[in-house]
Amino acid sequence: MPERDTDLRIVLAEDHAVVREGLRLLLDLVPGWKVVGEAGDGAAVLALLRERAADLIVLDLGMPGVAGLSFIGELRAAYPHLRILVLTANVDTRTLRAALEAGADGYLAKHDEAGDVREAVRAVVAGETYIGRSLRAAVPGPAGGTATRPANAALSPIPLTEREWQILRGIADGDGHQQIGARLRISPLTVRKHRENLMRKLDLHSTAELTAFAVRIGLGGG
Repeated sequence: MPERDTDLRIVLAEDHAVVREGLRLLLDLVPGWKVVGEAGDGAAVLALLRERAADLIVLDLGMPGVAGLSFIGELRAAYPHLRILVLTANVDTRTLRAALEAGADGYLAKHDEAGDVREAVRAVVAGETYIGRSLRAAVPGPAGGTATRPANAALSPIPLTEREWQILRGIADGDGHQQIGARLRISPLTVRKHRENLMRKLDLHSTAELTAFAVRIGLGGG
């Protein structure tokens, strides 16, 4: 994966040409980001990825030839290092959860702000999971903004510290290391270490899996 913006190669998977054009213009404005290919259906996406190296795909789940969420799993299996950012009109929270569990790194609604697209790209490329701002409040979770242990945390038989629950809540809300660190008054490096500890304790292997777990047990949306 790229370490700098100047390394970022993006594929757009969207069947509406007008939307693709808008996305390309939006992303190409960032120095070093380059849209290296566009596709309007599932078969074209797979052919494009075989031909061109890409770091990130912006994927519309409603395209022709995309067999629901299984397409995310297909991409994840074939291209394990590819970041997958879903950009969709589907704002159903069950689909959001299922997309993250299938391997998506981020989930963004098409009615979100243009700036959110760039923010989402930066987050998923940095190894974080991004949930669009308009969707975070729709994810069921305990009321209030405190990062407390959820009532149905029995789904996790592994005991977590209070700090780890705070970190997990921030991840479920789609916050990055900087945001979580600022709220908890700890460094982003400390947040990263807690995240690594969480993944080890819970036997999870990516931030996407960690986010999906947190949402499944009732965190997020605070």
